[in-house]
Amino acid sequence: MALNILGITDAVVSHAMASGRFETVNGHEPKNAPSTGGLTAAVWSERVTPVRSSGLDVLSVLLIFNVRIYASAVQESADAIDPDMLAAVDDLCAAYTGDFTLGGLVRQVDLLGIHGQPLDVRAGYLQQDGLLYRVLTISLPVIVNDLWEEVA
Repeated sequence: MALNILGITDAVVSHAMASGRFETVNGHEPKNAPSTGGLTAAVWSERVTPVRSSGLDVLSVLLIFNVRIYASAVQESADAIDPDMLAAVDDLCAAYTGDFTLGGLVRQVDLLGIHGQPLDVRAGYLQQDGLLYRVLTISLPVIVNDLWEEVA
């Protein structure tokens, strides 16, 4: 079986788009600063690693996505930046929890980190193209069953 990275990425991106909270949702880590005045989201894969719950002759994997939300850090009202971003995070985490298998594409979203990395959100700032952004990055771990066959 091959990793359906396009289908899985599309499912993650689709939840962000369906939330209605973003002006733009990218299916890649942007090389340039977002050009919107509102919230922007970007989705990309960070890591693929085998998991111990694999079968005897086939490997299952942990696939970790970054879902990063961007907002200008210098917009008015500064007090509204984090609440707006956290509302978007809340929508996305609820969507990924509610669609636990991403429409049957994965075994599960590894919410509690049974294979190491739980669903996690980290805040920070990012300087890109001379502009300062407030960012919240969701680490979204998913388990893909029976991906690579072991052959002697």
